[in-house]
Amino acid sequence: MQVTDANNRHVVYWGTGRRKSAIARVRLIPGGGELKINGKNGEHYFQYNPKYLSVIKSPLEALGLDSEYDILVKAEGGGLTGQSDAIRLGVARALCQLDPENRSPLKIEGYLTRDPRAKERKKYGLHKARKAAQYSKR
Repeated sequence: MQVTDANNRHVVYWGTGRRKSAIARVRLIPGGGELKINGKNGEHYFQYNPKYLSVIKSPLEALGLDSEYDILVKAEGGGLTGQSDAIRLGVARALCQLDPENRSPLKIEGYLTRDPRAKERKKYGLHKARKAAQYSKR
C-alpha cells in the first residue's frame, strides 16, 4: 500500500515499540482512525476490551489526531497488555516522525518512555528467579 501526499511523497510513518517480550511494528497512514493488528480489526484482536484500545489511542488523543490516521500493526510475543503498551510506544514514536513538534507533549505525558521491566532470569539453586526451598532448622 503506497499513500502519497500532494507533493507525491510517501506518507507512511513508522514506529517500533517493545514491552516485556512483546514487539510491535506500527505504521501510521492518513485515514479515518481505523486500527488493524496482524490483519484483524483492533476491537476483535483485543477481545472487545476498551482498556487496551484506549491505551493504544492515547498518544493520538493527546495530540487531538484520533480520527486522522489509520494504525496498522504487526505485533508478536507477550500477552495482550504487553502488546497494547508496545503499540502505544510505537504510535508515539511514529507521531514524533510525523512532526518533531509532537515530541514535547508526548514526552510530558510519558508516552515516549520504554518500560524497562522484564522477567528476571532463573538462578541456579533456586526454584524460580528468587523462590528458594523452604528453610528448616532441623
